[in-house]
Amino acid sequence: FPEELYCGWPEVVVNPPGEGESNPPPKDRDNFFMYYSTMLKDTKEKAIGFATSENGFKWTKKGICLSPTDETLDSMGCARCHVVKKAHLNEDQQWEEDKTGWIMYYEGVGLDGRHRVLAAESDDLLTWRKLGLVKDVGEDGSWDEKGVGSPHVIRLDDGSMRMYYTGESMDGSTAIGVAKSVDLLNWEREQAGVSTFAF
Repeated sequence: FPEELYCGWPEVVVNPPGEGESNPPPKDRDNFFMYYSTMLKDTKEKAIGFATSENGFKWTKKGICLSPTDETLDSMGCARCHVVKKAHLNEDQQWEEDKTGWIMYYEGVGLDGRHRVLAAESDDLLTWRKLGLVKDVGEDGSWDEKGVGSPHVIRLDDGSMRMYYTGESMDGSTAIGVAKSVDLLNWEREQAGVSTFAF
């Protein structure tokens, strides 16, 4: 594996036994996956590496699973990811996880130096296919026009997904924003209503 200069921002995913697998699983099975941000020593590329574990304590590095692609929105680096299982609402309007399929949201750095939220998908947590941009920087003058990143996604009871993310303005100040989606790929900013109170 390529030598790494550091590792940080861990994202741990539980990999439960699938259909047809024994339960409890065999001792040598990869029950946990950890994705982390790193930089490669030789190329100085920011990339996402991963490690696996049977018990969640002892980990074995497996190499790089996501690295920059030339002339794209992550050509200057990939970092800080969040992984969610694909899921759908069943007939009882309850979330039901799909048998296969995962989405990784990650921070990509483009040639313009701006950070954006991109996505990739996988069927096995090992090999990832890039899907492209899902959350762009804000409009000129907005609080997140310089960059967005550090995505974290949760499921809501109404069948939608909510993404919390960090945004940066041109003056360097940061804040946390919120976006909503029904398909995991198309996201719209949410703005909370502001209430005033009389004391």
